Amino acid sequence: MSHLRPFCGVRPKSDLAGEIIAPPYDVLNEEEAREIVSRHPKSFLRVTRSEVDLPEGSDSHGHEAYEKAGENLLQYIADGWMVQDATPCFYLYSQTWQGRTQTGLMALCDTREYDDNLIKKHELTRPDKEQDRTDHVHILGAQTGLVFLTYRDQYATIQEAMTKAKALSADWSVTTDDAVTHTLTVISDPALVEAIQTAFNGVDALYIADGHHRSAAASRVAKLRERAGTSGYFLAGIFADSELKVLPYNRVVADLNGHSQEEFVAQVSAHFTLTPSESPEPPTRQTMTMYLDGAWYLMTPKAHLMSDDVVASLDVSLLQDNVLGPVLGIDNPRTNTRIQFVGGIRGPQALSNAVDAKGGVAFCMYATGIDQLLAVADADRLMPPKSTWFEPKLRGGVLIHRLD
Repeated sequence: MSHLRPFCGVRPKSDLAGEIIAPPYDVLNEEEAREIVSRHPKSFLRVTRSEVDLPEGSDSHGHEAYEKAGENLLQYIADGWMVQDATPCFYLYSQTWQGRTQTGLMALCDTREYDDNLIKKHELTRPDKEQDRTDHVHILGAQTGLVFLTYRDQYATIQEAMTKAKALSADWSVTTDDAVTHTLTVISDPALVEAIQTAFNGVDALYIADGHHRSAAASRVAKLRERAGTSGYFLAGIFADSELKVLPYNRVVADLNGHSQEEFVAQVSAHFTLTPSESPEPPTRQTMTMYLDGAWYLMTPKAHLMSDDVVASLDVSLLQDNVLGPVLGIDNPRTNTRIQFVGGIRGPQALSNAVDAKGGVAFCMYATGIDQLLAVADADRLMPPKSTWFEPKLRGGVLIHRLD
């Protein structure tokens, strides 16, 4: 069961939403963040990437940066750029991109459900990133980034309640420069709020699609604050699995780990059938493509690699376990600096360009399915890092949860 809680959200003033909502903090470097803020002074990056208001080279994970983020958030509220609802509400956050719409319920989830694995995970967290999010939330007294959750779209009561919510008039709708239309709707009617709560009580499990570090940090903050106020809850955007779009998460390795091209191809061929390919994109699940020395090759796993295991059968596992680790020496892809992960939104051209410029080898993956993510989480297993790339990205500054 999932016990969701409405809350008094802080949100952009309707006519300023287009100036405030910003790309997620973790998809930009400092230079990119500063450039956006130079064009959009109200950008929420001044809260999520507050080093843009500090001298260049300042520690983005230092106490000064967190304090500056808190000052900026309070200033946004004091200046009326963002407003807080007076009564607890739920919210709908919709994104329309390339003819598709995904709509999530914005609500608070209990950190105890995360601790008890009722909110299921599929990735490990890194202590440094967990600490960064913990410090950011604790010092600001607010959660400025949501945890992206999903559930199986099989509940008629949820479908009915969400249909009623989607019929409400939106508070604002803006299209960002990446051609995504973002829409926020406030659900304040007590009867509909109660209907949504009741409907989600029947959900068997929620699953983290993205935001493992934010949810882990929320759990830590709840303990630090002894669950005072609403600190025992975290901000979540909850989307039906049927609406989500997963793109591949591709790999570029800087070198061949000391192998000649002939030696490398021979070792890969022990486990995969390599076929020259005119297409840089793999056609089906359990295939991938490789870019080497100016050419693309289709990689098809040989029979001895086939498995029913929910993790070993993943395309990203087949590559990691049989090529990246044993052949290219990428034993720990979380920390190895020779591997670069490239989101599928950039396309295969980004892979070939990287290899053409600096050498090495690139792999274009078939997207991990949302069904595979759920199966791994249900089995209490972990996926290899960077297995999924969700698109469109959820913007920062759409909604904030203050730890009152």
